[in-house]
Amino acid sequence: MKALKELMDKTDHVEIRGPGTELDFSIKGIPAVVCGGTHNIPDGEVFTAPVKNSVQGHVTFNAPTIYQGTAFDSVRLGFQDGKIVDATANNTEKLNKILDSDAGARFIGEFSLAFNPHILHPMRDILFDEKIRGSFHFTPGQCYEETENGNRSQVHWDMVSIQREDYGGGTIRFDGKLIRENGRFVLKSLQGLNPERLLA
Repeated sequence: MKALKELMDKTDHVEIRGPGTELDFSIKGIPAVVCGGTHNIPDGEVFTAPVKNSVQGHVTFNAPTIYQGTAFDSVRLGFQDGKIVDATANNTEKLNKILDSDAGARFIGEFSLAFNPHILHPMRDILFDEKIRGSFHFTPGQCYEETENGNRSQVHWDMVSIQREDYGGGTIRFDGKLIRENGRFVLKSLQGLNPERLLA
């Protein structure tokens, strides 16, 4: 986890690709935080935040979510200069109403890579779903103090995309270098985060 934090701390450009996802943004100058079971159980993520105006492209979340008592499926967000300019789901009207809560709700406050080897499938409980092995989450709304990117909002909505092969696969690149493919870390320094190592 420390190796992933160190890599994220020196990364500028992040590229995420997968079914319905073509996302580019910067995390330059924003620290990453290790979550290894000291505050949350279950745990297993390293998070940071994007530079507020850097997010471009679109992302589709294949994990169902629930927010303010409403269930959402197949959320898709489109970005321009950091702002969510297009948002659809099974309940597009309610999704956009939440994203219109305040000026910061259409900007991203958190980006995280998750790898808990025991959590494989979503259950609409974000404390579990945001730790799913081979997933990332991208969070409209308020940033954390530890990963300050200037975004303020009453909203903090972790939306999860699973990139394992059984969920359609996908890649994550840091500054052009492949970091994770189909939910598995490929760099030697990060392979300790793959499930067979964590469960050994």
